[in-house]
Amino acid sequence: MTNTLLETVEIESGANPSAAIIWMHGLGADANDFVPIVKELDLRDCPAIRFIFPNAPQIPVTLNGGYIMRAWYDIAAAGTDINKREDESGLRQSQQQIEALIARENARGIATENIILAGFSQGCAMSLQTGLRHPQKLAGIMGLSGYVPLADKIAKERHPANQNTSIFLVHGTVDPVIPIQRAQQSRDLLVSLGYPVEWHDYWMQHSVSPQEIMDIGFWLHKVLKK
Repeated sequence: MTNTLLETVEIESGANPSAAIIWMHGLGADANDFVPIVKELDLRDCPAIRFIFPNAPQIPVTLNGGYIMRAWYDIAAAGTDINKREDESGLRQSQQQIEALIARENARGIATENIILAGFSQGCAMSLQTGLRHPQKLAGIMGLSGYVPLADKIAKERHPANQNTSIFLVHGTVDPVIPIQRAQQSRDLLVSLGYPVEWHDYWMQHSVSPQEIMDIGFWLHKVLKK
């Protein structure tokens, strides 16, 4: 495990940002994947935001025959077998690296209560893996087309600091990579544990829709406008 911070792409929506969004990409993508969406978000009346898009480490991925690509953790199967042999070690290593990015924002003057963890697919899993365990209150956790990893451990490992943190979950109803049933199980688990979950589903596959981008903007206004 290296102590080197992850490489990141950063965009600031205004001068002297007082909020930050750390946004993790999906399997095989990179830090630039969600950069174009920033321009599509309606951020009027939001504080200035620093968007931080980190690059996942390059690791061999079992699902793809051991091919080395950017991934937050190894994954053995997709679809209905998505839970098969979860890479607990990889998940926890990436969690530490995301924690380091939160600490860097703290050092740059942005309080944890003004930081959102966000992600798509594997990145969604990492936002939930990290956010639910984080010992300081976050502004919110945003999960796009993903699921709660290590679901059987979250009740014991979650930190009370984020018990009341808003969680925004969205998923495609015809997602062939991560079936919506898996996401619904994650949603129901979080609701059963008392988390405030905002859920949306859309007629789409493993992707992002225009309505979803609008809904993300509405949610950002709610959790960042104070």
